[in-house]
Amino acid sequence: MSVTNESKEQEGGLYETIKVIAQALLLALVVRTFLFQPFNIPSGSMKDTLLIGDYLFVSKYSYGYSQYSFPYGLAPISGRIWSSNPKRGDIAVFKLPTDNSTDYIKRVIGLPGDEIQVKNSRLYINGKLVERKRIDDFVETTPRGTKISIPRYVETLPNGVSYETLDATPNGALDNTGVYHVPEGHYFMMGDNRDNSQDSRVMEQVGFVPLKNFVGRAEIIFFSVQEGSAPWQFWKWPWSLRWQRFGDSL
Repeated sequence: MSVTNESKEQEGGLYETIKVIAQALLLALVVRTFLFQPFNIPSGSMKDTLLIGDYLFVSKYSYGYSQYSFPYGLAPISGRIWSSNPKRGDIAVFKLPTDNSTDYIKRVIGLPGDEIQVKNSRLYINGKLVERKRIDDFVETTPRGTKISIPRYVETLPNGVSYETLDATPNGALDNTGVYHVPEGHYFMMGDNRDNSQDSRVMEQVGFVPLKNFVGRAEIIFFSVQEGSAPWQFWKWPWSLRWQRFGDSL
């Protein structure tokens, strides 16, 4: 074989490699933009539904698409296309209304036109007390090995959606509020860890969330690593991974 032919074969092989990589990157971009986007949980505001170190897929198509469905919000879309309204009880990722760039994840509690209030740690929707049942404590172990017990409840919304909430401090700072009147086209979001969640109850930081700010609905946990461990530390995986959370639907 001549040197010229070998050179052509090498160039052809390099071209095919670059082509495959480019196609894979394009496919990943399409999936991330239109179908599913991975997110990780950096805070404890959704405990114990979501824990620090959880990695989950969010469906981008669940609520349709807005400019915030696309990287850096660059798409020239006004409002939403193929829109579908969030349902009460959904766990949703949205852009923080006060800066439109930071991703938050909370639960949909109030729909447009609702009146929301918290009194003595209890949630009221349109003047009616939301059902809540005490269950066993949530026990977590800190990175230093200390065990902490937090009162845990099962809360059931008017549409039948049930989930667990934590209430570490009865009558805490956000456990007694005024009445929030949710405007049309907006939603009231709350974290399941009620005493440790900056959510729609904090009007100057979060407030009501416009529909256009929704990024997608949380669907499934695909990976989970203990708090204080990094996901790239694969040599710790047999002990640092929370295997029981893999595949949990939300």
